[in-house]
Amino acid sequence: MDRNVILFIVLTAAVLIGWDAFVIAPQREALQAQRAAQEAAAPKADDLTDDIVSSAAAPAKLSIDEALALTPGRVKIDTPSLTGSINLAGARIDDLSLKNYRADLDPSSAMIRLFSPYDVEHGHYVEQGFGVLAGEDRGVRTDSIAWTAPAGAVLTPKSPVTLTAKIGALTFTKIYSVDDNFMFTVKQAVRNDGEAESRVAPYGLVVQRGVPDGAGKQPILHEGPVAVVGDKLYENKYPKALKRAIDVEGDRGWVGITSKYLLAAAAPPQSEPITISMRNVGTATAPIFRAYYALADRAVAAKQSIELTSHIFAGAKDVDLLQSYEKPVADGGLGIWDLDRAVDWGNFFFLTRPIFFLLNYFGDLTGNFGVAILLLTLVIKALMFPLANSAFDAMSKMKKLQPKLEELKKRAGDDKMKLQQDMMELYKKEKINPLAGCMPILLQMPIFYALYKVLFVTIELRHEPFVGWLKDLSAPDPTSIFNLFGLLPFEPTAVPMIGAFLGIGVLPLLMGVAMYVQTKLNPPATDPIQQQVLTMMPILFVFLFASFASGLVLYWVWSTVLSVVQQWFIMKRNGVTVDWSNLLPFLKSKTPALVKK
Repeated sequence: MDRNVILFIVLTAAVLIGWDAFVIAPQREALQAQRAAQEAAAPKADDLTDDIVSSAAAPAKLSIDEALALTPGRVKIDTPSLTGSINLAGARIDDLSLKNYRADLDPSSAMIRLFSPYDVEHGHYVEQGFGVLAGEDRGVRTDSIAWTAPAGAVLTPKSPVTLTAKIGALTFTKIYSVDDNFMFTVKQAVRNDGEAESRVAPYGLVVQRGVPDGAGKQPILHEGPVAVVGDKLYENKYPKALKRAIDVEGDRGWVGITSKYLLAAAAPPQSEPITISMRNVGTATAPIFRAYYALADRAVAAKQSIELTSHIFAGAKDVDLLQSYEKPVADGGLGIWDLDRAVDWGNFFFLTRPIFFLLNYFGDLTGNFGVAILLLTLVIKALMFPLANSAFDAMSKMKKLQPKLEELKKRAGDDKMKLQQDMMELYKKEKINPLAGCMPILLQMPIFYALYKVLFVTIELRHEPFVGWLKDLSAPDPTSIFNLFGLLPFEPTAVPMIGAFLGIGVLPLLMGVAMYVQTKLNPPATDPIQQQVLTMMPILFVFLFASFASGLVLYWVWSTVLSVVQQWFIMKRNGVTVDWSNLLPFLKSKTPALVKK
C-alpha cells in the first residue's frame, strides 16, 4: 500500500510538472510577450514627460525680450503681487516677475524674475496638462499644441482666463485663476467628441534650465528640485541632481524647484496617489532640471468629459502664506500638504522653526525685526537663566579663589602636573566645577546656528531695516572702519582675497567691545598661552562676524551685554570686587616711578 501511494504521488507530480513545462509555460510566455508589446505601444503616464523639454535642448542664445517676442500669443498676468504672461504655445507659465520684491534696497531696482522662456540661458517655467494614451493621437501632450484664449484676456484675481485646445476628437479646457499672492488654480477638463473611449494621463511639471548664477553653492541651503510625498521631504540639490534621479510614489504631495527665497511648485489633487520624478534630462555640461508629477491615467468615454483641479505656487516662500495654503478647504485653505517644507529648515528644524515663529511673531507685533531680535534674545536668555546663573556663580567663586590659585602656582613652580592636582583638590574642597562656565557657551552654539539659518533662508528678514544705517538685517553691516565708516571714497570689501574680512562695521566693533569686557570679568586662565588666546578672541570674532548678517551680530551683541550684566550682578552678590580699571586699562592712574640718582 505504501509503495502504491508513493508511485501515485510520483506520477501525479510528473504529470503536473510536465503539463506546466510543455503546455502552460509556452502559453504564459506568449501572453507576457503580448502584454509587453501592448505596453510598449501605449505610452504610460510618466513616459509622457520623458522628452517634455526636448525643444529646450537647443542652445540658449536669446534674451528674455527676444524670447517673448517669438511667442506673441500670450495672456497677460496682472495681480497685486505678480506680473507676466501665459504662453499659449503649450499653455505654460514661463514669464513671471514679483512686483513687491526688488533686486536691491533701491525701490526702483528691477523686480525679481521667477520664470522665463525655455530658450533663454536659465529658462524656468511650470505647466500642467494631459497626455493622450490611446487612439490615433496617443503620445501627444497638451504642451505640444497651440491654445486659444479670448481676445484681450488678462488674468487677474477678479478675472479668470479660459484656454482651449484640440487633439483629434478630444477638446481640452484650462481655466486659470489666481489670488492676490502667488497661487494659481488650474481647472482642467477633457471632452471626448469621438465615438470610442479614450484615455488620458494628467501631469504637472517644473523645469529649470541650467544652474542659476550662484545657486547650489551654499552648504547650509537647499536649492534645486524638491518634493513632498506623504510624510517625507525629498531634495535633489543642483550638484547632486546633475547625476542623481529621484523617483517615488505615494499619497498626496507636490513637486517643484526652489531657490533661496523663491519656489515654483505644481500640486495635484491631494486625494489620489502620485508619482514624483526629479532628474536632469539634459547633459552634465548643459543640464535641464525637471521635476514632475504624474497621476494615474483615466478613461474619457465617448461623448463624455472629465475634470481635474490642481494648483501652481509661483512666488516668495513667505511662511505664513505657505501655511495658509496648507489649511483644509473647510478652513479657507487649499489643503496642499506640507507646503511650508519648501523652506529649508535644516537638520535643526526643532530649533529653527520655533526661533522663526517667535521672531516672526515679535516682528509682526512691533513692526521692526531688529526689535524682534532683541526680544527674542530676552526670551532665550530667560530660558537659559538658571543654567547661566549657576555657571556665573561658579565663575565668581573661581575669581574669588584667584589669590589661592596664585599661591598654588608659586608653590608648584614648573611642576604643571602638581599644579593641576592641587587646583583640582582646591576646586573639590570649595565645591566648584571649573567647567560650569563653558555650559552656557556650548548651549548657545546650536541656538546661534539656528538663528543664523533662519536669517539666511527666510525671506521675511530680507531687506528688513532696524535703525539708522542698518537697512537690511539679512545682510552684513554696510559700514567699515577701514574707510572711516563711509567718509573715504573707498570700498574695503572690494579688496581681492581679504575684502570679506575688511567690512568691519559698527555692530562687529560693539560686539568686540562687549566680548572684551566679558573676558575680563571671567577668571584668568592659569596657562599663559590660554590667557593670550582668550585675550585675542574678541579681536578674532570681530573679523569673523564682519561678514555675517547684521541681524545675527545684533543678537550676539545684545546677548553678550545681557550676559555681562548678569555676571556683574552675580559677582557683586558673591562679594567679588569688579576692578573696572582692569577692564579698561587706560583708566589706571599712572604714578611716576621714583628714580634713584
